[in-house]
Amino acid sequence: MSRELETAVAELAASPVDMSVDPDVEEANRIAVHVRGILTELGLDLDDPNLRETDERVARMYQEMFHGLKEGAEPKVTTFPNEEHYQAMVMERDLPFYSMCAHHLVPFYGHAHIAYIPSDRIIGLSKFSRILEFYAKRPQLQERLTEQVVDYLVQRLKPIGAMVVIEARHLCVEMRGVKKPGALTVTSAIRGSFHERPVREEFLDLLAHRR
Repeated sequence: MSRELETAVAELAASPVDMSVDPDVEEANRIAVHVRGILTELGLDLDDPNLRETDERVARMYQEMFHGLKEGAEPKVTTFPNEEHYQAMVMERDLPFYSMCAHHLVPFYGHAHIAYIPSDRIIGLSKFSRILEFYAKRPQLQERLTEQVVDYLVQRLKPIGAMVVIEARHLCVEMRGVKKPGALTVTSAIRGSFHERPVREEFLDLLAHRR
Protein backbone atom coordinates (compact mmCIF):
# COMPACT_ATOMS: atom_id res chain seq x y z
CA MET A 1 0.00 0.00 0.00
CA SER A 2 1.41 3.38 -0.97
CA ARG A 3 2.11 5.99 1.66
CA GLU A 4 -0.56 8.27 0.17
CA LEU A 5 -3.19 5.52 0.38
CA GLU A 6 -2.16 4.65 3.95
CA THR A 7 -2.53 8.30 4.92
CA ALA A 8 -6.00 8.51 3.32
CA VAL A 9 -7.18 5.34 5.10
CA ALA A 10 -5.84 6.60 8.43
CA GLU A 11 -7.59 9.95 8.00
CA LEU A 12 -10.87 8.22 7.12
CA ALA A 13 -10.62 5.97 10.17
CA ALA A 14 -9.97 8.96 12.40
CA SER A 15 -12.88 10.95 11.01
CA PRO A 16 -16.01 10.97 13.19
CA VAL A 17 -18.86 8.95 11.71
CA ASP A 18 -22.16 10.77 11.53
CA MET A 19 -24.56 8.47 13.39
CA SER A 20 -27.35 11.02 13.49
CA VAL A 21 -30.85 9.83 12.72
CA ASP A 22 -33.48 11.73 10.78
CA PRO A 23 -35.51 13.67 13.42
CA ASP A 24 -38.73 12.58 11.71
CA VAL A 25 -37.72 8.93 12.06
CA GLU A 26 -36.84 9.43 15.72
CA GLU A 27 -40.19 11.11 16.31
CA ALA A 28 -42.05 8.29 14.56
CA ASN A 29 -40.25 5.73 16.69
CA ARG A 30 -41.24 7.52 19.88
CA ILE A 31 -44.86 7.76 18.80
CA ALA A 32 -44.88 4.07 17.84
CA VAL A 33 -43.79 3.12 21.38
CA HIS A 34 -46.87 4.82 22.82
CA VAL A 35 -49.16 3.30 20.20
CA ARG A 36 -47.85 -0.17 21.12
CA GLY A 37 -48.63 0.63 24.73
CA ILE A 38 -52.24 1.48 23.86
CA LEU A 39 -52.66 -1.69 21.80
CA THR A 40 -51.20 -3.76 24.61
CA GLU A 41 -53.54 -2.18 27.18
CA LEU A 42 -56.47 -3.10 24.92
CA GLY A 43 -55.38 -6.74 25.15
CA LEU A 44 -54.51 -7.07 21.47
CA ASP A 45 -52.03 -9.63 20.21
CA LEU A 46 -49.17 -7.67 18.68
CA ASP A 47 -47.92 -10.86 16.99
CA ASP A 48 -51.08 -10.93 14.87
CA PRO A 49 -49.88 -10.37 11.27
CA ASN A 50 -52.44 -7.58 10.88
CA LEU A 51 -51.09 -5.71 13.91
CA ARG A 52 -47.36 -6.28 13.56
CA GLU A 53 -46.62 -2.88 12.02
CA THR A 54 -49.74 -1.03 13.10
CA ASP A 55 -47.79 1.05 15.63
CA GLU A 56 -45.44 2.28 12.91
CA ARG A 57 -48.27 2.97 10.47
CA VAL A 58 -50.19 4.97 13.08
CA ALA A 59 -47.05 6.93 13.94
CA ARG A 60 -46.49 7.89 10.31
CA MET A 61 -50.16 8.77 9.92
CA TYR A 62 -50.03 11.07 12.94
CA GLN A 63 -46.98 12.80 11.53
CA GLU A 64 -48.92 13.45 8.33
CA MET A 65 -52.19 14.43 10.01
CA PHE A 66 -50.46 16.79 12.45
CA HIS A 67 -48.01 18.27 9.97
CA GLY A 68 -49.31 21.77 10.69
CA LEU A 69 -47.63 21.65 14.11
CA LYS A 70 -44.17 21.45 12.56
CA GLU A 71 -41.92 24.46 12.75
CA GLY A 72 -41.74 26.03 9.34
CA ALA A 73 -44.90 24.29 8.09
CA GLU A 74 -46.75 27.58 7.66
CA PRO A 75 -47.44 28.10 3.94
CA LYS A 76 -45.44 30.70 2.08
CA VAL A 77 -48.17 32.96 0.78
CA THR A 78 -47.02 35.64 -1.62
CA THR A 79 -49.29 38.64 -1.99
CA PHE A 80 -49.54 40.89 -5.04
CA PRO A 81 -50.47 44.53 -5.56
CA ASN A 82 -54.12 44.99 -6.42
CA GLU A 83 -53.24 46.90 -9.58
CA GLU A 84 -56.74 46.51 -11.02
CA HIS A 85 -58.21 48.08 -7.87
CA TYR A 86 -60.64 45.17 -7.69
CA GLN A 87 -63.03 45.63 -4.78
CA ALA A 88 -65.70 43.00 -5.40
CA MET A 89 -65.90 39.69 -3.57
CA VAL A 90 -63.34 36.99 -4.31
CA MET A 91 -64.58 33.57 -3.20
CA GLU A 92 -63.36 29.99 -3.20
CA ARG A 93 -65.99 27.49 -2.13
CA ASP A 94 -66.21 23.77 -1.48
CA LEU A 95 -62.55 23.44 -0.50
CA PRO A 96 -62.21 19.95 1.02
CA PHE A 97 -60.27 19.36 4.23
CA TYR A 98 -59.60 16.66 6.82
CA SER A 99 -58.66 17.31 10.42
CA MET A 100 -58.60 15.58 13.81
CA CYS A 101 -60.88 16.49 16.69
CA ALA A 102 -58.80 17.75 19.61
CA HIS A 103 -61.22 16.21 22.11
CA HIS A 104 -61.16 12.60 20.89
CA LEU A 105 -58.47 12.41 18.18
CA VAL A 106 -60.90 11.11 15.58
CA PRO A 107 -61.42 12.75 12.19
CA PHE A 108 -63.74 15.53 11.22
CA TYR A 109 -63.95 16.56 7.60
CA GLY A 110 -65.91 18.67 5.19
CA HIS A 111 -65.65 21.81 3.07
CA ALA A 112 -64.63 25.40 3.64
CA HIS A 113 -65.93 28.45 1.80
CA ILE A 114 -63.55 31.41 1.92
CA ALA A 115 -64.10 34.95 0.63
CA TYR A 116 -62.52 38.37 0.92
CA ILE A 117 -62.89 41.82 -0.60
CA PRO A 118 -59.43 43.09 -1.60
CA SER A 119 -57.90 46.35 -0.54
CA ASP A 120 -54.29 46.95 -1.64
CA ARG A 121 -53.15 43.30 -1.86
CA ILE A 122 -54.45 40.06 -3.39
CA ILE A 123 -53.29 36.41 -3.27
CA GLY A 124 -53.34 33.55 -5.76
CA LEU A 125 -56.47 31.42 -5.50
CA SER A 126 -54.53 28.20 -4.81
CA LYS A 127 -53.29 29.71 -1.55
CA PHE A 128 -56.74 29.38 0.05
CA SER A 129 -56.32 25.60 0.10
CA ARG A 130 -52.80 25.85 1.52
CA ILE A 131 -53.93 28.10 4.35
CA LEU A 132 -56.83 25.78 5.17
CA GLU A 133 -54.59 22.71 5.06
CA PHE A 134 -52.01 24.28 7.37
CA TYR A 135 -54.50 24.94 10.15
CA ALA A 136 -56.40 21.66 9.62
CA LYS A 137 -53.29 19.49 10.04
CA ARG A 138 -53.29 19.45 13.85
CA PRO A 139 -55.59 18.47 16.72
CA GLN A 140 -58.28 21.01 16.05
CA LEU A 141 -61.69 22.47 16.88
CA GLN A 142 -63.90 23.49 13.99
CA GLU A 143 -64.65 26.83 15.60
CA ARG A 144 -60.95 27.58 16.05
CA LEU A 145 -60.11 26.43 12.52
CA THR A 146 -62.68 28.85 11.10
CA GLU A 147 -61.27 31.78 13.09
CA GLN A 148 -57.64 30.95 12.26
CA VAL A 149 -58.25 30.90 8.52
CA VAL A 150 -60.06 34.24 8.46
CA ASP A 151 -57.49 35.86 10.78
CA TYR A 152 -54.66 34.70 8.52
CA LEU A 153 -56.29 36.46 5.56
CA VAL A 154 -56.87 39.63 7.57
CA GLN A 155 -53.28 39.74 8.86
CA ARG A 156 -51.67 39.11 5.48
CA LEU A 157 -53.96 41.05 3.16
CA LYS A 158 -55.57 43.76 5.29
CA PRO A 159 -58.72 43.31 3.15
CA ILE A 160 -61.85 45.41 3.26
CA GLY A 161 -63.55 42.34 4.64
CA ALA A 162 -63.30 38.56 4.88
CA MET A 163 -65.57 35.66 5.73
CA VAL A 164 -65.11 31.91 6.21
CA VAL A 165 -67.81 29.27 6.54
CA ILE A 166 -66.95 25.65 7.31
CA GLU A 167 -69.32 22.70 7.04
CA ALA A 168 -68.08 19.47 8.58
CA ARG A 169 -69.02 16.01 9.77
CA HIS A 170 -67.50 14.84 13.05
CA LEU A 171 -66.90 11.16 13.63
CA CYS A 172 -66.93 11.78 17.39
CA VAL A 173 -70.62 12.64 16.90
CA GLU A 174 -71.36 9.88 14.39
CA MET A 175 -69.44 6.94 15.92
CA ARG A 176 -69.78 7.50 19.66
CA GLY A 177 -71.99 9.23 22.19
CA VAL A 178 -75.22 10.38 20.55
CA LYS A 179 -74.32 8.53 17.30
CA LYS A 180 -76.02 10.80 14.77
CA PRO A 181 -74.73 9.83 11.30
CA GLY A 182 -74.82 12.63 8.76
CA ALA A 183 -75.02 15.48 11.28
CA LEU A 184 -73.45 18.60 9.80
CA THR A 185 -71.77 21.27 11.90
CA VAL A 186 -71.58 24.77 10.38
CA THR A 187 -69.34 27.54 11.70
CA SER A 188 -68.60 31.03 10.41
CA ALA A 189 -66.14 33.84 11.04
CA ILE A 190 -66.73 37.38 9.82
CA ARG A 191 -64.41 40.38 9.55
CA GLY A 192 -64.75 43.92 8.23
CA SER A 193 -67.35 44.71 5.59
CA PHE A 194 -68.91 41.24 5.84
CA HIS A 195 -70.61 42.47 9.00
CA GLU A 196 -72.76 44.53 6.64
CA ARG A 197 -75.89 42.61 5.80
CA PRO A 198 -75.87 43.09 1.97
CA VAL A 199 -72.26 41.85 1.72
CA ARG A 200 -72.93 38.88 3.95
CA GLU A 201 -76.09 38.02 2.01
CA GLU A 202 -74.13 38.08 -1.27
CA PHE A 203 -71.74 35.52 0.21
CA LEU A 204 -74.58 33.30 1.43
CA ASP A 205 -76.44 33.65 -1.87
CA LEU A 206 -73.39 32.37 -3.76
CA LEU A 207 -73.35 29.36 -1.45
CA ALA A 208 -77.05 28.71 -1.87
CA HIS A 209 -76.78 28.56 -5.66
CA ARG A 210 -73.83 26.16 -5.86
CA ARG A 211 -74.32 22.89 -7.71
